[in-house]
Amino acid sequence: MNRYETHCHTAESSACASAPAVKQVQFYRSRGFRGIIVTDHFLNSNTTAPAELPWEERVEILCSGYENAKKEGDRIGLDVFFGWEYGHYGADFLTYGLDKAWLLKHPEVMELHPNDYFDLVRKEGGFVSHAHPFREDWYIDMIRLFPRKCDGCEVINSCRKPLENEMARIYADKYGMIYTAGSDNHHANQSRLSGIETDETVRDIHHFIGILKAGNYRIFDENDQPQQ
Repeated sequence: MNRYETHCHTAESSACASAPAVKQVQFYRSRGFRGIIVTDHFLNSNTTAPAELPWEERVEILCSGYENAKKEGDRIGLDVFFGWEYGHYGADFLTYGLDKAWLLKHPEVMELHPNDYFDLVRKEGGFVSHAHPFREDWYIDMIRLFPRKCDGCEVINSCRKPLENEMARIYADKYGMIYTAGSDNHHANQSRLSGIETDETVRDIHHFIGILKAGNYRIFDENDQPQQ
């Protein structure tokens, strides 16, 4: 089975990350992963891209962590794919299936209500998974859920408490959402990792989405056995 990380960050693009892209890639290669999806914080969240820069420059910064990771992955044999983590008042949404060219054409996403953002992303062939939907923290005033607007739900996040992951699974089951799992790794030093494993070798991010929709994978948590 091939293991893939679905949720990790780089210091180039995520202000809360300490690990540069090259270090993240080397870390996952050492842990036996076949590939990773770099999901740095979007430009409305904890990004390193200053808000006063022109849109094109902000997009370049957002994509820089992925691009550096891709170069290193190609060099050492780790597949690297692109996504981002869209934010809304402490709620976060992993967005897969779109690219830099799409972002450059759509600066209006910064002004859209989340419902309209989700509709646009999915209409354009993207996939949205609600990351750690029951996360509790001092800066989160309420839990915000969008069950009719998301394709999937992150039911295992290695950085979250067991209760939060349990609630995410209940939520996903009640609304028929596709399971995802990820480590939310910011520092390339986590002992506990999670993600998906599949007997397919992911060719590109659209193939990854197809694997999720077809159910040809298992989620895993290194503190536990692989799960259906």
